[in-house]
Amino acid sequence: MTSEWTAAEAARAIAVPSADSDKYSRGVLGVVTGSEQYPGAAVLGVEAASRTGVGMVRYLGPDRPASMVLARRPEVVTADGRVQAWLFGSGTTPDRDPEERRRLVERLDQRLPTVLDAGALDLVPEAKGPVVLTPHFGELVPVLAAVGVDVAKEDVAAEPERWAVRAAAETGVTVLLKGATTMIADASGLRTTVRAGQPWLATAGSGDVLGGILGALLATHEAELAADPSRLADLAASAAWLHGEAGRVASGGGPIQALDIAEAVPRVIRELLGAAQR
Repeated sequence: MTSEWTAAEAARAIAVPSADSDKYSRGVLGVVTGSEQYPGAAVLGVEAASRTGVGMVRYLGPDRPASMVLARRPEVVTADGRVQAWLFGSGTTPDRDPEERRRLVERLDQRLPTVLDAGALDLVPEAKGPVVLTPHFGELVPVLAAVGVDVAKEDVAAEPERWAVRAAAETGVTVLLKGATTMIADASGLRTTVRAGQPWLATAGSGDVLGGILGALLATHEAELAADPSRLADLAASAAWLHGEAGRVASGGGPIQALDIAEAVPRVIRELLGAAQR
């Protein structure tokens, strides 16, 4: 029986800087998210990644979301350069022009740890390195259709464990299937589950925050993932745990919005590390 992910396991995913750390050794996350139609997704993902412990975020998306990202987080770099992991797709659709697709595939060719979300889920066949997909029930349907598996959203919702495992087996990558109970599966089967911290987490942009948290964890563990790609499922579970706990802390029993979740992440990490040291 697969066990539920715990706080102690999530604590082990936090990369704590040392006196010798710099912004590069702490991890650089490259982010290509947001669009003219959905610019807020870029802001939410970058905000969450920034608060999860990376040394730098490079935002390389469209102009409108880039200006909003910089207005919120002026420390973000918008010039291309070295990264340790990528986050693609939040706030986008698969209807991209050929040049945009070429650039994304070129970045996937770097074989770096990568989160594929929302409009980038169709890039699974181009994945070269450690990749984790973060679909909700409806988004898993076209992922499975692309590998010849016909299933309806209602079927995925009724048996999320079955379809998360099937998607991981068919695509060969790690799958984080979002829901009230998040399923994390890879080629070995269902690895673990994570229960959402609050029903209030079901709010617009919440998934964009999760993508940022996960991208940050991948960037801070690039070397470890290069040595052992199976660790990807552990980091995905830890991201889901941090996301759920941040939602619980932000809510306090009342309604929240996505930005509230991102803003609660540092407190959650601080308390998590404090508990681990006791």
